[in-house]
Amino acid sequence: MVTRRYGREWALQLLVQFDLDAPASPAAAMAAFWIQQAELEAEDLDADKREAKVIFTSTDPKVLAELATVRAFAEERVNGVWSDRESLDAQIEPFLENWSLYRLGTIERNVLRLGAWELLNSDIPSAIVINESVDLAKFFSSTKAGRFVNGVLDRFAKTARAATKQEKPVETFTP
Repeated sequence: MVTRRYGREWALQLLVQFDLDAPASPAAAMAAFWIQQAELEAEDLDADKREAKVIFTSTDPKVLAELATVRAFAEERVNGVWSDRESLDAQIEPFLENWSLYRLGTIERNVLRLGAWELLNSDIPSAIVINESVDLAKFFSSTKAGRFVNGVLDRFAKTARAATKQEKPVETFTP
């Protein structure tokens, strides 16, 4: 089963790649990334690795449909974060307490960007976005990174929610 978790992992990998070496064409870089993922999966299968998952090389229509959906999910996040990164950085920075975004590791910086973008631009509940971000930080970095991401995104989410509530007009009931 191809899940959104995979989509977030792929999105983070692309964002880290873009952060380290900004592509001239993000679309071309993403296309190359997907080809590389299929090649890596094929190598794992050829090497008979037991933990190899059959996603990119699958012929099952259900798996291919799930892959297309999750790939679109990942690309939406990459495109959103990459195009909004300056705005996201400015919004995240106040929550870093004695840190600047560029003092952080590349993984942590991009996990925060991805999490903040999702909090602002998706209907996914804050708790899920934060939990997924913490898991990404722990998986790709360390347990300490997970705790750090949790604290920053939790404060960010509370402020973002408060701002959203203030912007919504108050509905009144008239009989």
